[in-house]
Amino acid sequence: MKVYLDNAATTKLDNEVFEAMLPYLKEEFGNPSSIHAFGRKTRSAIETARKNVSKLLGVTPAEIFFTSGGTEADNMAIVQTIATHNIKHVVSSKIEHHAVEHTLQVLEKEGKIKLSWVNIDNKGNVDLNHLEDLLKNNERSFVSLMHANNEIGTLLPVEKVGTICEKYNAIFHSDTVQTMGHYAMNLPAMKVHLVTCAAHKFHGPKGVGFLYIHNSLKINPFIHGGAQERNMRGGTENVAGIVGLAKALEICYREMEQHQKHIQTLKTYMREQIQAIIPGTEINGEDDARSLYTVLNCRFPKTENAEMLLFSLDIAGIAASGGSACSSGSNQGSHVLRGLGIDMERPSVRFSFCKYNTKEEIDFAVAKLTELFAVKVNA
Repeated sequence: MKVYLDNAATTKLDNEVFEAMLPYLKEEFGNPSSIHAFGRKTRSAIETARKNVSKLLGVTPAEIFFTSGGTEADNMAIVQTIATHNIKHVVSSKIEHHAVEHTLQVLEKEGKIKLSWVNIDNKGNVDLNHLEDLLKNNERSFVSLMHANNEIGTLLPVEKVGTICEKYNAIFHSDTVQTMGHYAMNLPAMKVHLVTCAAHKFHGPKGVGFLYIHNSLKINPFIHGGAQERNMRGGTENVAGIVGLAKALEICYREMEQHQKHIQTLKTYMREQIQAIIPGTEINGEDDARSLYTVLNCRFPKTENAEMLLFSLDIAGIAASGGSACSSGSNQGSHVLRGLGIDMERPSVRFSFCKYNTKEEIDFAVAKLTELFAVKVNA
C-alpha cells in the first residue's frame, strides 16, 4: 500500500478540476489580451473565475489578483505594500513560512525596515499583548502573521489580530495558504488587508494562486511589462490554472462540512492510536480546537534512527514530512520547531490529510510506525 500523508505540501488534483481545465489546455488557447474571439473567450473565463472566487470570499472581483502561487502573492503583498506606503516598521513571527520570513529579512538587510518579532508560546500562539505593545510603540506598521502554521497547524485568532491592527492603523497581511478552501472565509469580517492563496493546497493545480487586496489599500505594480491583472502583474495569464483554482475553491465550499468532519476524524484517530501505541509521543502545536484539522505534527521518543525516520517511512510506502516541503534540502531542520524551542533531538513528523485519505491508510501508517519504533502491541 502507498499512503500519501503530505497534503500540506501539495494535494492531488481533483478530477472535476481537471475536467474544468481541459478545454483551456486544448481548444481554448487564445491569449486573453487579444481582442479577437479566441482571446475574448479566455478573457471571459478568467473574469468568470475571478467573480466566482470573490463571491465565495465575500469580496469584490476587483480585489482579487491572480498570481503564480502563494510565494509570489506573499512577496507582492509584502514588498509592494511596504514600498508604496513607505512603511518602516514590520511585525511578524519567527515561525512564518519562508516566503514571508525570508522576504522580510531581505528588506531588513537592505535597511528598508525595522523588523520586530512578536512573542509566541511553545505551541505557536501569538502573544496579542506583545503585538499591541509593538504597534503602540512604533510608527505605522505592517503586520504579517499566517492564519494557520503550515508545520504545526496552530490557528491565529485572525479577527482579534485584525482588530488590534485596526486600532493602530496597521496594515495586516495574513498568509492563508493552508486555510484557504478548508474554512469558510468572509474576508471583510476578518479585518485583514491582504491574504494569499495557492490552489495546489486544496486540490487545484500547481503554479497558480491569488492575492486579495482590500479595496481601501492601493499598492504599486509588482511585475512590469504588461497590463494584465489591471496593470498590477504583467505577463500572459495562466488561463487553465485560474479556471482550475476557481473550480477547486467552489468544490471546497460545496463539500466543506463533510470534508472537515471526515478529515478531523482521521486526524483524531491517528493521534490517539499513535499516543496509545508509542508511549512518550507528544503533539507539536495546539489541541484540535485551536489547530488546523488537516495537520498533525508528532514528536516521537528519542531513537538512534531519528535521522532516518522519514526515509524509513518512505521505504514503507508512507509519504510524510519533517516540515515545510519548500525547505527540502535544508540540513538545519525545521525553523518552526526551533522557533518554538522544541527538542530537536527527538524526531518530529508532520502528517497532513485530505478528503481522499481513509481509515485503512491511517491504520497502515500507524502499523509501520509501530514497527519502526519496535513497539510490541498486545493482541
